[in-house]
Amino acid sequence: MVQQEQDQVLGRDARGPITAERLDVVPWSHGNTDATVEFTTNELTATCPITGQPDFYELKLSYRPKGFLIESKSLKLYLWGFRDKGIFAEDLAATLLKDLVGACDPQEMTVDLTQQVRGGLQIRTVVHQRREE
Repeated sequence: MVQQEQDQVLGRDARGPITAERLDVVPWSHGNTDATVEFTTNELTATCPITGQPDFYELKLSYRPKGFLIESKSLKLYLWGFRDKGIFAEDLAATLLKDLVGACDPQEMTVDLTQQVRGGLQIRTVVHQRREE
């Protein structure tokens, strides 16, 4: 799960977006602690796949770590990668969940994504995954 040092973003100069495969994680040595980690941002953007117009999102990500934490710098660079990607809000939420669960294998994770009002509508998509014991 932990990347080889040459593949890590942390501690290196990064000048562009990264793919999910390059997300960095760091060890969480408190596996018996019932902890919740939360990230929030209102700087996530993507593009409507039909009109090409920009969509602006508020993301609330929460997860209960098992053995690894998502490193914040790599998360920022990963989210940057959606800036020019044509994707619907619902697909974006599901993609984020799949990619981030794949990166850190948490006990559970919730992606709460709200697309800002465009055309009079606001879209909120909440996706959740819980680890089966």
